[in-house]
Amino acid sequence: MKRKVKQNTIWNLPNKITITRILLSFLIVIILVLPFDMMGIHIPKLFISEKIVVDVKYFVAGVFFIIASVTDFLDGHIARSRNLITDFGKMIDAIADKMLVNSVLIILAATGFIHPIIPVIIVMRDSIVNSIKMVAGSKGKVVAAIKSGKLKTMCLMTGITLTLFYNLPFELFNLRVADFLLFLAAILSLISCFQYYMMNKDLLFEQ
Repeated sequence: MKRKVKQNTIWNLPNKITITRILLSFLIVIILVLPFDMMGIHIPKLFISEKIVVDVKYFVAGVFFIIASVTDFLDGHIARSRNLITDFGKMIDAIADKMLVNSVLIILAATGFIHPIIPVIIVMRDSIVNSIKMVAGSKGKVVAAIKSGKLKTMCLMTGITLTLFYNLPFELFNLRVADFLLFLAAILSLISCFQYYMMNKDLLFEQ
């Protein structure tokens, strides 16, 4: 008689994919902040035009960022379709998402690629919304994702990807698509934060 393997464990496939996203986040950070020149490692630059000089390390980080973003969709899809949702998975997925997005936003702001107000708004919004979800969860209510939050995430991930790829090909036509998407994501972050508050304010202030 074959032994039945328990599938709904913390080391199931979706959680392994999520942990892979965390490892990719560390790799992206290393690629973006490591002083390769001081270490004697030459990173080539590409001359797209007279005004656009591309540091290849941002392209490499962009490729890994896309892969990590795909795992964000993949782990959730597999967990739901195979009934492999666990509390550990929910926790580690939220951590992985914030590590991937917020770390890259902070680095891009520090290196002058994006305006610093964008990571400030995103990080503050995440802190507030996560606190609301924590309070609601302690009182037995599950706070579901809302449309403005999903749209914010889509704009944010696309904007970061374009920024890592120097806003190409739109940069060739002087179209600041990456900046537009990131500022739109910041605005949607504020909107969704307000919506989360209004939806759960009764829980937050009940005795």
